[in-house]
Amino acid sequence: MAERASRHPLVIVAAVASNGVIGVRNTLPWRLGSDLKRFRALTTGKPLVMGRRTFESLPPARPGKDGAPALGRLPGRPLVVLSRSALPVTPEDGEVARACDLDEALALADAMAMRDGADEIVIAGGGDVFAQALPLAERLHLTWVDAAPDGDAFFPAIPADVFREVRREAHAPGERDDHAFAFVDYERRRADAI
Repeated sequence: MAERASRHPLVIVAAVASNGVIGVRNTLPWRLGSDLKRFRALTTGKPLVMGRRTFESLPPARPGKDGAPALGRLPGRPLVVLSRSALPVTPEDGEVARACDLDEALALADAMAMRDGADEIVIAGGGDVFAQALPLAERLHLTWVDAAPDGDAFFPAIPADVFREVRREAHAPGERDDHAFAFVDYERRRADAI
């Protein structure tokens, strides 16, 4: 992939087990309400780029209140889905665009961010998309889950010479959490590596 000329920085948001697992059979291998709340806070109002399997794993759109139309699978966030084949999308899914590769996805997400006044683009999974986007990302917002479940989707290794940890906040499990976890933020060490 060529160097990316972007108007908006890329950030990766993910929950990762201590063994690198991020998913199993296209589902999350844990229940972690605190992480879902953080994901919503970090991503609302920003375009999200994801793979087809991640899109298909999202819960269906819920009806709006008092008969209002559905707000989309992830309300308040336009989605760009990487898929080489047609993507079955309904109006209830919200704004969903399809891209054939990461370059096209980032161009579409840049246009959405410009239109909506968003300050960044979020990479939201899965493992292959994280691996492609990691060399371009400026920040990582990870939830490190204190568990080592079996899985079939993994987060790529974070190169210590490229990213540095800038914030860590450990948490005991809350009432809607299966495990203890830590919110950990990373920043790119060198701007010239992008």
